[in-house]
Amino acid sequence: MSQVRSTRLSPLSALIFSSRWLQLPLYLGLIVAQAIYVWQFGVELVHLVDQVFFDGHAQPGAVGAEQTAEVAIMLIVLGLIDVVMISNLLVMVIVGGYETFVSRLGLQGHPDQPEWLSHVNASVLKVKLAMAIIGISSIHLLKTFIEIGTLGTPGSRFTEAGVMWQTIIHCVFILSAIGIAWTDKLMTGTSSKREQIAAH
Repeated sequence: MSQVRSTRLSPLSALIFSSRWLQLPLYLGLIVAQAIYVWQFGVELVHLVDQVFFDGHAQPGAVGAEQTAEVAIMLIVLGLIDVVMISNLLVMVIVGGYETFVSRLGLQGHPDQPEWLSHVNASVLKVKLAMAIIGISSIHLLKTFIEIGTLGTPGSRFTEAGVMWQTIIHCVFILSAIGIAWTDKLMTGTSSKREQIAAH
């Protein structure tokens, strides 16, 4: 019958190891941010309902009114998707970060345990966060392309240089994610080869 070996840490080691709990207020703060995003989602949803059932039919006979309403509704929906994706990013950081860097959550066997959490580590978490950031950036870029019809008009929120830099930054995010995934694959392959050599 195997027994769990108890190792007594030195005071300095115990202090350094316990310092990981200083991250707990950070994750609790992210939970508050998650609640704020839920509130923001509700506000945007009310705005969408108001746009569809009231403002969208304010001028039914106006030229281009349907197209304008359609664009407005599409932008609001993209805003809702943006909030959801950022919320997903927060969940990954809160749950995955706490599990990886602070303490185990003890979710093994729980029916609601996320599939990705069963094999999460720092490398997997970085790749997933990079992919989530690309998704969020894609939504913002799509919103820009939809609103680009106002480019150059008085009061426009966009300039040609602004759109160009937004596209460049999005491409940099993609290249960064590819680099992170490639580096993780190289490290995983090297680790597997070492295990095979050690087994032989």
